[in-house]
Amino acid sequence: MSNEPDAERLKELEARLKKAKGEEDTANTGDAAYNQASFAWQMVIELTVGLVIGFGIGYGLDSLFGTKPIFMVLFILLGFAAGMKVMLGTAAQMQKKAADAQDAQDAAKEEGTSRG
Repeated sequence: MSNEPDAERLKELEARLKKAKGEEDTANTGDAAYNQASFAWQMVIELTVGLVIGFGIGYGLDSLFGTKPIFMVLFILLGFAAGMKVMLGTAAQMQKKAADAQDAQDAAKEEGTSRG
């Protein structure tokens, strides 16, 4: 017989205590924050890449034709518009994913209350 407490029984007891107190399980908050930061960086990179590609194309065309600022400014603006379009698409995707997760959570709560 060992003097060490059973880890699985302790986890079950903690879960029952949290449930009795009405506390939610907050173990996944770090993952959600990481996911939000990941989406934010993805959106920043999409916008920046659009600007850089627009600058590269514009500068190349200006060098080729000898018209320094015209194509560079034009393609930087087009790159910005393309980056914004992709960034807004990513934001819509993130919003849809969050709504789907909320719907799944609501359905789980609904199922739990109908059983109890």
